[in-house]
Amino acid sequence: MKHIFIISLALATFLMIGCNNTTNRSQSDENATSKEKEHSEEGHGTEEGVVELTMQQAETIGLEINPLEKKSLGNTIKVTGKLELFPQDRANISPFVGGNVRSIKVIEGDKVNNGQVLAYLEHPDIISMQQEFQEKNDELVFLKQDFERKQILYDKGVSSGKEFQMAQSKFRSTTSSVNGLRSKLRLLGINTDKVLQGHIFSSVPITTPISGYVDEVMVSLGDYVAPQTKMFTVSDNSEIHVDFKVYEKDIRKVKEGQEIYFTVAAKPDQLLKAKIHAIGKTFESDAKALHVHADVHNDDKELLPGMYVEGRIVQDAKMAFAVPEDAIVKEGEQSYIFILDEDDKKEENKMKFKMIPVNVGITDLGYVEINLPAEIAQKVKVVTKGAYTLSSEMIKGELGHDD
Repeated sequence: MKHIFIISLALATFLMIGCNNTTNRSQSDENATSKEKEHSEEGHGTEEGVVELTMQQAETIGLEINPLEKKSLGNTIKVTGKLELFPQDRANISPFVGGNVRSIKVIEGDKVNNGQVLAYLEHPDIISMQQEFQEKNDELVFLKQDFERKQILYDKGVSSGKEFQMAQSKFRSTTSSVNGLRSKLRLLGINTDKVLQGHIFSSVPITTPISGYVDEVMVSLGDYVAPQTKMFTVSDNSEIHVDFKVYEKDIRKVKEGQEIYFTVAAKPDQLLKAKIHAIGKTFESDAKALHVHADVHNDDKELLPGMYVEGRIVQDAKMAFAVPEDAIVKEGEQSYIFILDEDDKKEENKMKFKMIPVNVGITDLGYVEINLPAEIAQKVKVVTKGAYTLSSEMIKGELGHDD
C-alpha cells in the first residue's frame, strides 16, 4: 500500500511539471508573436492608404514636402529660348593704341563701376604722342602770333597776300593737328592740361564704359595688346531679357504684352514670368521660327545670360491648385497624391502620410491641376518629390524594418 502511494505522488508531481512547462512555452510563444507583430508594425501605418516613417527615413529617400499652391495654368504655346542681355548692357573692352600690359586691377567676377580702371598699358608711342602734342601746341602759339601780325599788315596793304595766306594756312593746319592730338590723348584717358604743363604719362588706363561684372579677362602681365584687341568683357545682368523662338504655326497667336511663364535649369521648381515687348520681323527659314523678346525681372541677379529656358505663352489662363507632375501617383485610371497628416502627433520624430484620390485637369509647364475631395482642407502639405517611393513602400509594407 505504501508503494502505491509513493508511485501516485511521483506521477502527480510529473504531471504538474509537464503542465507548467506547457504553460510557460505557450506564454513564451505568445510573447514572441507579440514582439514580432510589434516589430513588423514599426514604421507602418495601420490604416489603409497610410504610411508612417521617421525623419531620417524621409531624408534618406529624398522626400520633399511643400504647401499646396495655386498656379496660373491654361492652354499655352510651347516655346524655347535663351536669356540674353541688351546690346547696351554688354561691353567688349579694347584699347585705342597698342601697348604692353603693365598692371591688371580686376579678376573675373569682380563688380565694377562705370569709368573704373581695369588695367594699364605702356608703350613708347604713348610717350611720343604726348611729346608731339607739347611741341605742336608750342608751335601753334608762335604761328597764331605770326598769323595775326601778317593779317594786320595785309589789311594795311603793307604785306603781300601770299605771305598772309601762307601764315593762315600753317596756323590752321597746326591748330587741327593740336586739336586732333588733344582728342586722341583724352580718348586714352590722359589729362591734356597736365601734359601742356610738362607732365608726361608713361602708361594709359583701360576703363569700363558700363557698370556690371567682369566676365572675361583675356590678357596677362607683359602681353602686347594690339589696337582694338579685346582685353575684357563686362556685363550688367540687371536688365536681362528672354529671346524666345515661336514656330510658324503659332506666330499668329503671339501679341505684344502677352505673359510667358518659363523655367530654367538653375531653378527647376520655380515658375518665372516674362512679358513680350517686341516681336521680330525676320522669319528664320531653317528653324521656321520668329524671335520674340520678353522682359524679365532679375532682382536677385541669379539669372545669367546664356541660360536655356523652356516656356509657355499663356492663353485663357486660370488660377488653380496644382502640383508638380512627380507628385501624382497613378493606379489605373485614378490619380492620387500624398499629404502630410499634421493632426497626428503621436511621436515627435515620425511623420504620417495619407494617400488621397484627386481629379486632375490640365497639365502646363510641369504642373498638373488637381481637385481635392470635399473633406480635405486646402491648406495641406503635399509630397512633391518621392510620392512613388512612398506608394511602393506602403504596398510592400517594408518601410521601417530593422534587421
